[in-house]
Amino acid sequence: MSLYRNFRSKDELVIAFLAEREERWTKNWLQAEAQRRGATGAERLLAIFDVFGEWFAQADFEGCSFINVMLEFTDPDHPVRTASAGHLANIRGYVREFAEQAGVEDPEAVAGQWHILMKGSIVAAAEGDTKAAARAHRLGELLLASEGALVR
Repeated sequence: MSLYRNFRSKDELVIAFLAEREERWTKNWLQAEAQRRGATGAERLLAIFDVFGEWFAQADFEGCSFINVMLEFTDPDHPVRTASAGHLANIRGYVREFAEQAGVEDPEAVAGQWHILMKGSIVAAAEGDTKAAARAHRLGELLLASEGALVR
């Protein structure tokens, strides 16, 4: 009953959870760590996979809440799916900022490609690939090199 004192529905609870997850996981952890570890946009992009490697190695790793929740809701117009997709778009937004800082010609395209690498590595890690982050890091280096971005 206390659930319904704070939220009108389970969907509202999930949407509130996703918003909190974005604040804690996306902004205060992943984005902050990438910025702390990298001095340039290219370094920040690659640092994402270094952070992922540590995350994937944790005993309680369960994948990405945004991906997991989105895949549970198949109706593209469902508010929970829409919220999950919105949080994923926000991640692409800060990845695009890092791509701009890296000096790539088309930051939007690189952000989309980078986000595919991020999501793919998360799924691969959930499947048990212990080197998923390192593999994504290497692919990221190749992508940055193909875009002429300087990687130290």
